[in-house]
Formats: sequence, structure tokens, C-alpha cells
Amino acid sequence: MTVEKRPCVYIMANRRNGTIYVGVTSNLPQRAYQHREGLIEGFTKQYGCKLLVWFERHDTMESAILREKQIKAGNRKAKLALIEADNPQWSDLFEDIAQG
Repeated sequence: MTVEKRPCVYIMANRRNGTIYVGVTSNLPQRAYQHREGLIEGFTKQYGCKLLVWFERHDTMESAILREKQIKAGNRKAKLALIEADNPQWSDLFEDIAQG
């Protein structure tokens, strides 16, 4: 199953150690593109969270939603640790997922 048709939890950021947003989607490339282009009104557009810095694939939307809630319930330090563990440079992962 490709990332495109798979439930994912993801984190967008405006810069390294900056403002972060945790979300869930069934189509990560499309959703990350919407955030990057400012097509979604709300938090990510207001704060310029355009960098996809972390994501985690799930087999079901239910498990993805549970994980999103778990991450959102955690403190900022825990969220930063998730990003740093997989992406210490805070690179934009959009190109990686956009190519499949």
C-alpha cells in the first residue's frame, strides 16, 4: 500500500523548533500540498506551517486518529523528540512522499 492511500499522522512546522501542527489524513501527499500552498484556512495557514517534518503510517484510520490524539495530548518536548528522532535536520519530507 502506498503512502498516498494510507492513513497517516503527520507534523507540519514553520521552521526548525518553530510552530508545529499535528494532523491526520488518509492522503498525505495531497494534504501536505494543501498546507504548503496555504489552501487550508486555519492554524497552519495563519502560522505558516508549510514543512512536513514528521509522519507515521497506519493500517487503519482508527489507529491513526488514536495516535494523533496521543501525540496532541503530549507536551511540546515529546513532539519535538518525535521529529528529532527521525528528522534531526527538520528537512521538508514533502518531496520524499510526493514521489511515492
